[in-house]
Amino acid sequence: MDIADNELHLTMASEDYLECIVRLEQERHGADGVRSVDIATQLDVSKASVNKAISVLKAQGMVEQAPYGKVTLTAAGREAGEAVWRRHRLLRSFLVQELGVPFERADAEACQMEHALSQDTMDRWLDYLEQQNVCITEE
Repeated sequence: MDIADNELHLTMASEDYLECIVRLEQERHGADGVRSVDIATQLDVSKASVNKAISVLKAQGMVEQAPYGKVTLTAAGREAGEAVWRRHRLLRSFLVQELGVPFERADAEACQMEHALSQDTMDRWLDYLEQQNVCITEE
């Protein structure tokens, strides 16, 4: 499944959930899934909100979850989540490295910016930033 086919259907919240799952997997050095409670903690939302979001993402083929089990990304979900996380890191790095924005504010603003632009504009901007040697920070 091509990410471009699904992007029109992903809300900002859905993208945030996918990004969160990718980040949690990376922090825990494993792709065996993440617990709903960890997603809730990371995003500062209720477990009920996570359950609702996971249901939507399951219906879209982005995640899988056995009853009371860990949430795992499908190939399409991983591709979408990694793309959002990459955009976030590159935008945050630009704000910090090139504009001198404090890290915490840059992180919060990058989260908003990663959703605000069309995919075409975002791709062009990211290509430009990479050509300018803006290095992605991993924090």
